[in-house]
Amino acid sequence: MSAPARIYFAAHRHRNLRRGALVLGLGVLALCGVLADIVVGPSGLPLAEVLRVLSGTGEPSRGAEVIVWSVRLPVAVLALLVGAALSLAGTEMQTVLENPLAEPFTLGVSSAAALGAGIAIILGWSLPGLPAAWAVTANAFVFALLSLAILQGAAGSRAGGPTVVILFGIALNFTAGSLLALVQFVASADALQQLVFWTMGSLSGARWPGILLVALTLALVLPFSVRASWKLTALRFGAEQAQGFGVDVARLRKWALIRVSLLAAAAVSIAGVIGFVGLAAPHIARFAVGEDHRFLLPASVLTGAVMMSFASIASKMLVPGILLPIGIVTSLVGLPVFFLLILRRGSLGQ
Repeated sequence: MSAPARIYFAAHRHRNLRRGALVLGLGVLALCGVLADIVVGPSGLPLAEVLRVLSGTGEPSRGAEVIVWSVRLPVAVLALLVGAALSLAGTEMQTVLENPLAEPFTLGVSSAAALGAGIAIILGWSLPGLPAAWAVTANAFVFALLSLAILQGAAGSRAGGPTVVILFGIALNFTAGSLLALVQFVASADALQQLVFWTMGSLSGARWPGILLVALTLALVLPFSVRASWKLTALRFGAEQAQGFGVDVARLRKWALIRVSLLAAAAVSIAGVIGFVGLAAPHIARFAVGEDHRFLLPASVLTGAVMMSFASIASKMLVPGILLPIGIVTSLVGLPVFFLLILRRGSLGQ
């Protein structure tokens, strides 16, 4: 091997080691965020007490066990999973739609889910045979998947392409928003307040069955995303270049949009509308590890998890005695950081 080739491969290996170390560091930070989320709360619990409860060692108090296992751990785990799901969805969307401003809600998923939730909350209509506790979640999930069916029809049409899909997503946003406004017009004050709170995003209703839904969706989708990582990386060079590498761009885009919609539908149906994470977390990960999706996908998953974990912590600390909706916090806390990153890099497309 020639000297220039050795230098190139040594630099490539060093770059990959650095990227791997950054992904590992994000994983450690995510675990720290979950632990901090469990510790922080109105009922002060020392870290040592929390560790005793989680490890099952020592003799933690009964009150501490109830607080950790029934209240704080479900919220912390849901924050982690929702952030990971939204960020993974945002990363794939930005790649296959070739648009740095794309995120899961660009497809109209959030508006469609909100419409489904509004129909359940205000009109009381839901899937037959479901327990009342699952009506809002089921409606939100089904309506989000209906938006997927419409978008798949657009993507599969003769004129289908990134621009067409985005335009259909915008149209779906306006259509679902208008129908939701019509439903709100006939709502009672109590039902309207409940819907408004749901659309702000919240982790307070975290329950293990809902957490399991998000976890299973993420576990189902992530291996397929990782398997497509080299094709997604090739697509960053442009659709024509990717086709030159042997990538079926239309098929790649189709399955990526299916994965995106499943992830967004699961996250939104359980936690409500949470914006910004799907837009910002992929860019933060991209700034850290670059465009190689072998590293970008896990980095994005972990960045979204970290963002949501620390947003959950902030929601309990910003206003003492009040738990703020998580969707508000993700924007208030994350936007300044995102603006700084944009200014530092010059533009999102760099």
